[in-house]
Amino acid sequence: MGTGVIGTGVIGTVRATKGRRRKIGRWLLPAAAAAAVAFAGPAGVAVKQAAAAPGRAPACADGTLVRTDRGPVCGTVADGTRSWLGVPYAAPPLGALRWRPPQQHAAWTATLQATQEVDPCAQPPGLGNGSPNEDCLKLDVVAPEKPSGRPLPVMVELHGGGFRLGAPSDGVHLVKEGGVINVGVRYRLGIFGFLAHAAFGAHAGNYAIEDQQAALRWVRANIAKFGGDPRNVTIYGASAGASSVCANTASPPAKGLFQKGISQSGEYNSLRGADTQWQPQDCKARLATEAEAQAAGARFAAALGCADAAGAAACLRAVPAERLLRQAGGGIGPDAGTQAPVVDGRVLPMSPGEAFASGKVNDVTLMHGVDRDEVQLPSAETPQQYHELVKQQYGPLAAQVEKLYPISRFPDPSAFIAYRTIVADSNSVCPALLNDQRLARRITVFAYQTDNADAPPIFFLDQTKPNGAYHVSESPFLTPFEGAPELSPDQKAFGAQLTRQWTGFARTGDPTVDGTPSWPRFTPHDAGVMSLVPAGDSQVTHEIARQHHCDFWWRQAPFQR
Repeated sequence: MGTGVIGTGVIGTVRATKGRRRKIGRWLLPAAAAAAVAFAGPAGVAVKQAAAAPGRAPACADGTLVRTDRGPVCGTVADGTRSWLGVPYAAPPLGALRWRPPQQHAAWTATLQATQEVDPCAQPPGLGNGSPNEDCLKLDVVAPEKPSGRPLPVMVELHGGGFRLGAPSDGVHLVKEGGVINVGVRYRLGIFGFLAHAAFGAHAGNYAIEDQQAALRWVRANIAKFGGDPRNVTIYGASAGASSVCANTASPPAKGLFQKGISQSGEYNSLRGADTQWQPQDCKARLATEAEAQAAGARFAAALGCADAAGAAACLRAVPAERLLRQAGGGIGPDAGTQAPVVDGRVLPMSPGEAFASGKVNDVTLMHGVDRDEVQLPSAETPQQYHELVKQQYGPLAAQVEKLYPISRFPDPSAFIAYRTIVADSNSVCPALLNDQRLARRITVFAYQTDNADAPPIFFLDQTKPNGAYHVSESPFLTPFEGAPELSPDQKAFGAQLTRQWTGFARTGDPTVDGTPSWPRFTPHDAGVMSLVPAGDSQVTHEIARQHHCDFWWRQAPFQR
């Protein structure tokens, strides 16, 4: 075989498992603290980023040569799977292609050795040491070692990380236990994925979403050669990955690129806009308009010495990646530019939440849900902090909020639990249920809420606190990792159930499969939500709106009609 090696980096590996390094799954989430903290994987094992020496990629395994539409690739076989890592799906967005839609990759003739993990897309520290890598429009394909003789369902992961951090997980568990093909997509992040500026022309700013759609077009053109069914594609993701599912559900250019989606914890922005963690980006948020994004881009450019309108585009494209990342900072601030999806008039004609409210969505089937106790804001440690944070987040509603959630009705640590409950209800639980209702008028929806309060803890959590069913707490069960604590029998049963539901939905479009409880679709006339709990006790409930004061929170929701 040829020796063209794609990718020169190793990220997020742990000790070998049956001859293969196991990559840690990476959904990046903020800590419940004032500063943004990212976690590296489903139970907080830190990810180490290290550059691999060029030319030292493992050899390809026999029987892994695949001829894609751009050229041949080969991969590895280990631990019951076949893998192709770092396969290009678009041209490197370098130089003049920075802040442009993804372009077709040049064809190649020598076999590319897709045998080594590649560096993540450019991002600041927070997951390891960060990365300045812009040559990152690559994906990983993992398939069962033994071909099934029939096309397999395809699960495409759009990873989380607030659209600023992260990389895809390895997908091995879903492939081995669920009989699917997994595709992990790297897409441009942060300022590289979303900066808009008048000098870039109209409809600029959603390069990351366009990258995701370019990867889906690659899947449509090539996945059959890896054993997958291009007519049975499910996109899935947690946190910003779930927001990506929502964005593509509302994006006209994504029409026909996937048939199903799984949105895990895609409602997390602050309901009232006092967000201290992420720019508006989630499935309910009012996204920045094109004009607002261009104004933010002008400030960002001026801070870098690129204020001249005529030469701003060339000036910005000449700035080194490291300097752009420093200026972008933590993503919050007047000169940080836009680092989240934009209502650009083409990729996103409107915010996903508005599209859901108006019924302007692609004809897909969705699994959509959140966790009961999600928090993406600083926590309250004392009664005084509880009052201060409620006032900060809810302003003129603060008195009503405290009346609905009196601190005296919560056990110790009462300030922590009371504020955690308010934030979860207002920012996640009730907005998710409202989106279920809006989507169900147009498409098939299976709604869920994760109520598992004893999931393995992730390191961004304060483990001395009762965190409950925290943000994306189902992730440890869908991407198990080495070094995780031993699960109880109840939690093992829960993990087996989730794996069957997620992969069963990818296979058939219905999460009710053998080994799982009956899960009816959510409809305007039967608004049942699957409450996911351990020990085989999951069941449908109709009580969420009442239990979480949703009538009150819905009156504050965006896009009222």
